[in-house]
Amino acid sequence: MIWKNLTDKLQIILIVYIVGLGLPSLTLGQESPFSKLKQTFENGSIFKAEFHHQTVDSYTRDTVASSGHIWVGNQEYRVQADNKSVVVDGKTSTVYDEDRNRVIISKYEPEDDDFAPSRILNGVDSTFTVQNQEIRENEIYILLSSDDPFAIYKKVELFLTKSLIPKKIVAVDPADNIITTTFSEGKFMKPEEGMFTLSYPESAEKVDMRN
Repeated sequence: MIWKNLTDKLQIILIVYIVGLGLPSLTLGQESPFSKLKQTFENGSIFKAEFHHQTVDSYTRDTVASSGHIWVGNQEYRVQADNKSVVVDGKTSTVYDEDRNRVIISKYEPEDDDFAPSRILNGVDSTFTVQNQEIRENEIYILLSSDDPFAIYKKVELFLTKSLIPKKIVAVDPADNIITTTFSEGKFMKPEEGMFTLSYPESAEKVDMRN
């Protein structure tokens, strides 16, 4: 999928991959923070944040980094980073590469998107188990792992504020590469008109793969 070719896959949508897992309740009260967080997305709120994304190669220790902005909804997401923009509205995926002045439009297939909100919220993925969950000073810490050889990650650490705002995600893939995504200025907001519409110049080359 085109999304996976953008800036080292831009695995920011992992946040939705995690929050929709339907994890067991934390011992932080009667209602699980994840249940509340999931309900926030289902009620139509949009998570908006600036992000810094970094991948460290386990063998060479080479580092690839990118920064940008992200908007995540229940069935849609938008990412702007490194002169590239991606918008998925639940039906269509639109990618604009500013450097090439090219737009690629394709039919969105949730089953082909490892990070699709719908895929996780519908309970398709059950490969992760909770190894640890606790309150650390002023944040919530969750450790997830998977023994599935086909899982995207072996281990995932998720850090949230006590008000359930995502702060950081650290993931380890099957090759032991470390992927860290840090969020800043994160907040939930109401959806706005045009939020998941991608704008690009009329001069851009258009490649429509839906036919």
